[in-house]
Amino acid sequence: MKIESISLKKFLLDADLISIRRFKAAEKKAKNLKRPIEEVLLLEKLISESDLARLRAYIAGIPFINLDTALVGHDVLEIIPEAIATSHNIVAFKKDKTSLEVAMLDPEDLQTIDFIKRKSNLKILPRLTTESGIKNILAQYRKTLKAEFKDFIKKEAKGITSIRRIKTKKESLKKVAQRIPVIRIVDTLLKHAVIDRASDIHIEPSEKEIVVRYRVDGILRDAMTLPKQVALGIVARIKVLSNLKLDEHRLPQDGRFRFKKDQSKFSVRVSVLPVLDGEKIVMRLLAEGAKGYGLEELGLFSDVLEGVVKAIKRPTGMLLVTGPTGSGKTTTLYSILEILNTPEVNISTVEDPVEYRIPRINQTQVNPKIGLTFSNGLRSLLRQDPDIIMVGEIRDKETASLAVNAALTGHLVLSTLHTNSAAGAIPRLIDMKVEPFLIASTLNLVVAQRLVRRLCEKKQEYKLKDSDIKNLSHFCSQESLLKALRQEKLLRPGQDLEKIIFNKAKKSKGCIDGYKGRIGIYEALPITETIKALITEEVFTSRIEERAKKDGMRTMVEDGLVKAAQGFTTIEEVLRVTRE
Repeated sequence: MKIESISLKKFLLDADLISIRRFKAAEKKAKNLKRPIEEVLLLEKLISESDLARLRAYIAGIPFINLDTALVGHDVLEIIPEAIATSHNIVAFKKDKTSLEVAMLDPEDLQTIDFIKRKSNLKILPRLTTESGIKNILAQYRKTLKAEFKDFIKKEAKGITSIRRIKTKKESLKKVAQRIPVIRIVDTLLKHAVIDRASDIHIEPSEKEIVVRYRVDGILRDAMTLPKQVALGIVARIKVLSNLKLDEHRLPQDGRFRFKKDQSKFSVRVSVLPVLDGEKIVMRLLAEGAKGYGLEELGLFSDVLEGVVKAIKRPTGMLLVTGPTGSGKTTTLYSILEILNTPEVNISTVEDPVEYRIPRINQTQVNPKIGLTFSNGLRSLLRQDPDIIMVGEIRDKETASLAVNAALTGHLVLSTLHTNSAAGAIPRLIDMKVEPFLIASTLNLVVAQRLVRRLCEKKQEYKLKDSDIKNLSHFCSQESLLKALRQEKLLRPGQDLEKIIFNKAKKSKGCIDGYKGRIGIYEALPITETIKALITEEVFTSRIEERAKKDGMRTMVEDGLVKAAQGFTTIEEVLRVTRE
């Protein structure tokens, strides 16, 4: 159901949900990004999903229902088949003798309403809800992974038993990979990884069984164990999908494949590694066509956001994002590219892998097997008349030298480095044989980041004790932390840390461990004249960091603790990801 921009503007302003200035700014951004105004309003957090849905319901003249925490009985749920519910975003949630209440995202989908009416022989009462409400009800269709595999293994016992006898029958591995039980096992593992929002699937053989683990919100969790006899079939199936050598069991192999779940497409990076009890497989899931996040949505607030916006407005120079693997560096760069992506500029990237496809940006996939490395790709990009260049990662001195020269010759260069802190990027570049005076003249900003888990809505409030405050002083300066909290208006002048309400994770049905999703914590090091002088002197990381703190840089720990005070995460999470 589409709302005309003029109607939306009128209703939002009449309901006093947004100011005219903010709406005009969102309208301009929507036009630049070529996205619906509602989507931009949600991305910029100018209106909540619930408020927008209520407004749409009011305009359409149908009731709104919030299903975010609702539980629906299977007898009602199954009136609408799962395939129809998923493809048309419509669910049944309440039934009496003569009528059925259904919640949907598009009340103009009369064809689906008519189909359900004929199937159920009941009067259909449509209601409008949110995407999160639909997702909550759709999740209730599904069995848990363990329950599904318990039924499946019992049903397919004969097929699995025959897999055990493959070696004695000398059956080809390709035929094994095409067996229905094996295909169903791999498909089920992928399906539940998507349902559980997993970023990685680990399939680990041991002496007596196979352990399957999912990485969800950065934490590995046991998903289930499988019988040892299916190991050969699973490995063969994944190798076939990834176009890897089936008969190679001694050397590591890397590949990729794609699959579709509901209406979403996923790209899977596969790594196969020989271990003591067979071959271990790790699969990384990347959603294709995923939309970029706004910088605020990622967690860039106040000074860090201001520093990033200032750096990317400059036509030349280099912006680096640092952190360990899986800390969200590439997502930050993609969000920056979304802002810079206008018809007036030519943006080219060289990446490994291309995680998200962005319209109007020329994205090149690294392929070392044929000689297309980061350095070779970057060298070619410079002949493509680019304005902005994104290099997925600076790994060696050749790539580092090319990136710096590109920044010197009139390009804006964005890239990532593996360092623990923002200041650590400078000695890392020097270690790659980049001259200090070149770093000082090209580097605009270094952003270091980590990802912490977000708290669910249900959380447990508490205040810090003296022992807690003493413990925090080991990780950051209490004076700097108080200053940051006052800047964010979380503390009034004269108040101390004891006044701040922090939160602990609280388990609930929708949140197994009290967390859901992640948010970034950051530190941004602007290359000021004083920092440039220190770089040319080739001083230690600690001195650059000390100088930056004196100039007002908020450290990653301080940024994390501010976010903990704002209710986004917990102190435990911040310390977990920042301890070195």
